[in-house]
Amino acid sequence: MSEKDSNRKGSSTHQKQDKSKPQIIETVDLYQKPDKIYPKAVQGRYHTLRVIAAIVLLGIFYGTPWLQWNGQQAILFDLPGREFHIFGITFWPQDFFLFGLLLVIAAISLFFFTALAGRLWCGYACPQTVWTKIFLKIEHYIEGDRNARMRLDKMPWNSEKIRKKFTKHGVWIVYSLFTGFCFVGYFIPVDSLFGEIVSLNLGPWATFWILFYSLATYGNAGWLREQICIYMCPYARFQSAMFDKNTLIITYDEERGESRGSRKKNVEPATLGLGDCIDCKLCVQVCPTGIDIRDGLQYECIGCAACIDVCNGVMDQMGYDRGLVRYSTEESMETGHLKVFRPRVFIYAAVLLGLLGGLGYAISQRAPIGLDIIRDRNQLYRETVEGMVENIYTFKFINKEQRPHRCEFSLVEAGPITLLGDKEIIIPAGELKTHVARMQVDPGLLTKASNSVNVRVVCDDLNDFVLLEEGRFVGPVLGQRIPR
Repeated sequence: MSEKDSNRKGSSTHQKQDKSKPQIIETVDLYQKPDKIYPKAVQGRYHTLRVIAAIVLLGIFYGTPWLQWNGQQAILFDLPGREFHIFGITFWPQDFFLFGLLLVIAAISLFFFTALAGRLWCGYACPQTVWTKIFLKIEHYIEGDRNARMRLDKMPWNSEKIRKKFTKHGVWIVYSLFTGFCFVGYFIPVDSLFGEIVSLNLGPWATFWILFYSLATYGNAGWLREQICIYMCPYARFQSAMFDKNTLIITYDEERGESRGSRKKNVEPATLGLGDCIDCKLCVQVCPTGIDIRDGLQYECIGCAACIDVCNGVMDQMGYDRGLVRYSTEESMETGHLKVFRPRVFIYAAVLLGLLGGLGYAISQRAPIGLDIIRDRNQLYRETVEGMVENIYTFKFINKEQRPHRCEFSLVEAGPITLLGDKEIIIPAGELKTHVARMQVDPGLLTKASNSVNVRVVCDDLNDFVLLEEGRFVGPVLGQRIPR
């Protein structure tokens, strides 16, 4: 009998023997629930910068919907009306290329700041980081610092725990609802939105988006927190593609810090054969994603520099030099030469400045009046009783400014084709107005079926403004029969 057959027989015998015994099924959970992270409060230079950034960014987010500009909301994205009002400038769907340019600028900005200082965006300006910090501040104020929160979660449910948890989540929910309200205020005038809420007359879509954005804020900043950064954010995965040896990152000076070990204050570590790291693990306790920066650069690090602040505080207490954990580069850690500004940074900066200049120029050179010429396609052309060939058009005038304009329009370089009817129109501020126009020509003067016509628009209160828009005039060529 071969070894293979023997193994099969042994396996079969084993199975027969197992049938006489109770079977035990072991299950393995392939998903490991992450341990809850309790970030410790920290003070320091970078903490102050994060607080300032949060105040500025949240101030812009919550304050902008309430700003007024020339009697209307300063920034309002009117989706039903397809109008974006930004500080007196109205953008229309025809200006969509500006939005595409803005997205390109945002992408290049991300490349620039990542090449310069790593995950600077994540640590100081990312909405997830900013709102999580606010929620942590609320939690810290109600439940206490790290150790107090840990004790509270471990204790059985009693009146104190219920009171603190209920208060915390209540404040979170109210804050989230206010956040959702301000978000929707960018799309619905905030004064009318507030009036609808007070009068309990809020529409279904406004209700949905307020609740949806509130739930997203409450869930992401209150519950998911670091899991958004670690598992859901794509930037954490591809950031390394934009790093090089001269990118500023948060580093641990291993040569100076090792070997780790506790010791008394003001003791020279060399006498104990130790490095400057006292292995207090405070850098882990303050980290919002719960990593140990001493293990090297990790994709979970969001660059918030909390570990730098707390380590500098420990170094001050021990009487050692600061900078055991610091902003540095891989090249600097190896050779001691810090080279942050390098060709790729200058290239990104030049491209970014060029795009910003292009965006500013495009906005400054926007035509205040827009015109779309739509020819009636129900019939190619028609013959009048006088024997003339006629095309019907709909002129759609768009006033992109917040003041009315009186404009005149006429044909230029149209040959024998003439424009009939009223040639003057008043376009209200920030509105679209349509005008039905007729063009005629003697069919004997046409040399081709499709003819180019240019409409010239001049407004009496816009100096040096001339708008030319091309349209098509369709008619029969000589010898063709005109449909009646």
